[in-house]
Amino acid sequence: MDGRTLGLWLLPPVVGGIIGYFTNDLAIRMLFRPYRPVVIGGWQLPFTPGLIPANQGRLARRIADAILGSLLTPDALHDLARRLLELPRLEAAIAWLVSLLLERLREVRDPRSIEVAADVLRDLAGSALPRWLRAIVRQRQGLDAQIDRWFEQQLLSQKLGPLQAQQLGDWLLEGAFPPDQIRRVMLDFLTDDNIRNLDRIVRDRTRGTDWVIANLFGVQSSLQRLRQFLREQPEAGDAVIAELSQRLALRQQLSQALQTFQLTDLPQTTLTDLRLQLRQGLRQWLDQDGLSLLEGALGGLDWTAAARALLDRLRTAVISDEAIAAFRHEVALILDQRLEHELEDLVAAALPILALEDLIIGRVEATPAADLEAAIQGIVRSELQAIVNIGGVLGVLLGCVQSLINVWSLST
Repeated sequence: MDGRTLGLWLLPPVVGGIIGYFTNDLAIRMLFRPYRPVVIGGWQLPFTPGLIPANQGRLARRIADAILGSLLTPDALHDLARRLLELPRLEAAIAWLVSLLLERLREVRDPRSIEVAADVLRDLAGSALPRWLRAIVRQRQGLDAQIDRWFEQQLLSQKLGPLQAQQLGDWLLEGAFPPDQIRRVMLDFLTDDNIRNLDRIVRDRTRGTDWVIANLFGVQSSLQRLRQFLREQPEAGDAVIAELSQRLALRQQLSQALQTFQLTDLPQTTLTDLRLQLRQGLRQWLDQDGLSLLEGALGGLDWTAAARALLDRLRTAVISDEAIAAFRHEVALILDQRLEHELEDLVAAALPILALEDLIIGRVEATPAADLEAAIQGIVRSELQAIVNIGGVLGVLLGCVQSLINVWSLST
């Protein structure tokens, strides 16, 4: 076999393998090179700059559309935000904020910082507390549950102390039911019909010696004389009632009865009615007068003194790790519950602010063509090396076919 025949056999596979192997690299270079327009004699050569540098703006927009349309979709961003805002991460962020806040508060001593803290407290109390009060009034079930819990845990188990029972007993005997009021009640009760009914009851229900006295004398005349005495001599009647109250030790007996009294002694129906009336009364008071009372109370506060006292307290207070952990856990739970319902809306509102499309377009347009080429070449060499190898193999195969064609042509 001479050299010419050997060349016909070997040269096409070698050349085809070289071309197939380096085609990808050559194609990528042809897409990017030259990076700038080539101008000769005032005339720009065709296909300069390369295809990608000449259309880098349109390429950037297509890349942005592809990324936002298939990769960074709203659902994908929602899932990403949900993973980023998991409960442990929220707790860690809140713990960091609390520690930072405590460190800063311990350093705050100048009057300007105190004024700023006072303004914050004033704004917070002036806006947040009224909204919180209105929200409580609107949430009927939540407010009723709180009132019922307070009623059952606090009010039902309360007892009056000796001093409180004495003061309440004095008020009942002197303010609510003084001797003059008792005398008027007795006069209203001792009507002719009531006197006759009392006399008949006494006659019917007495036995033994009392029956003889009741049926011979009765109580009608005695009650009529008592009524006449109370009506004609009011001052003397009041004195008799006061003396009788003192002799019977009503004040001491009433005080002892009040000390042992609890609301649980009342019938269940009465307690139910009392609970309903308490709910309605508190809700009506909060709705009508609570807001004005709160605003009036807040308006009279010295916010500067309150801020100074709060900062001094925070500066000198020793806050345990357990309290901080409980606080951050509760706040994280509240945020997690709110995010569970509002995260989708927050992500939708954040997308226009982030302007991801403009960001991607700007980054692609600002990247030099040489850097884009190097990045694509690196991807091809590291991730798509199999394609390069297949190109070389295909080149060798096509070269072998060409060698067979050449040899067949010579033989014919």
